[in-house]
Amino acid sequence: MSAAFARSFSLEATRPSAAEIASLGELLPRDTPVYFSAVPTITPHELVTAAAMLRKAGLEPVVHIAARRIRAAADLQDLLTGLRGDADVRRLLVIGGDIDTTGPFVDALAVIQKGRMREAGIEEVGIGGYPEGHARIAPDRLEAALDEKIAAARAAGLRVHIVSQFSFAPEAVVSWLRRLRACGIAVPVKVGMAGPTSFTALLRYAKRCGVNASLRGLTSGLGSGLIGNVGPDAILAALAEASDTGDATPHYFSFGGVLQTARYACDAAAGRFPAARAMAQPKSA
Repeated sequence: MSAAFARSFSLEATRPSAAEIASLGELLPRDTPVYFSAVPTITPHELVTAAAMLRKAGLEPVVHIAARRIRAAADLQDLLTGLRGDADVRRLLVIGGDIDTTGPFVDALAVIQKGRMREAGIEEVGIGGYPEGHARIAPDRLEAALDEKIAAARAAGLRVHIVSQFSFAPEAVVSWLRRLRACGIAVPVKVGMAGPTSFTALLRYAKRCGVNASLRGLTSGLGSGLIGNVGPDAILAALAEASDTGDATPHYFSFGGVLQTARYACDAAAGRFPAARAMAQPKSA
């Protein structure tokens, strides 16, 4: 497998501690994008503080903005001011948020159109992509929404990229990327994949997030006979070999812990694939 595909990567963290952020600064190449999840219980102050620590550690903080969790337009502006002023945040990932609308922004598109992000110093936005579809959105609507959000971002003077939902199904991911490119969507794609974690944890996350093709792959064949940790080696291999998927790079979800995921990502970037060697062994009879 070529390491070139895996050399440029990003990863996602959910409430990393100060000690974990300091360790990430030592483990990861300088300016590695670290996406900070906007979990429902986190406060704006926590978001700004964590982003500032990531920046101080030499990393590129990318903060999630969940449209339907914003209670007032002024709240968004206050958050953007804090992120830019205290952490020099220049990139966001804008998502809808799987809850009913409670504020002024009905979806990610509304934030991109009306959020005045460029005025606040934001230069680039990420938008969500779904290789295995979305439980609440029809496939044709997903495709149209990508076009709309890309056009809105460009109209607002923002660069744009896609961050995909994680998957464990290489063929689904490659096919989805090829469809995007065939439809004329050429923006960079950060391909979501789960960093190494336990087989049972992967099943739990797959069920929660509705990645059905991945569930079928995980619960059949080799997957059902594995114990221990499972990594995204198969997806890395498939994407490294595909020659028609455009600008696509790995985006690691840290279900098994952010430091373990960071070590895996660095090994993959260097052409070492520890998960392939540490993959769980078949259960003994």
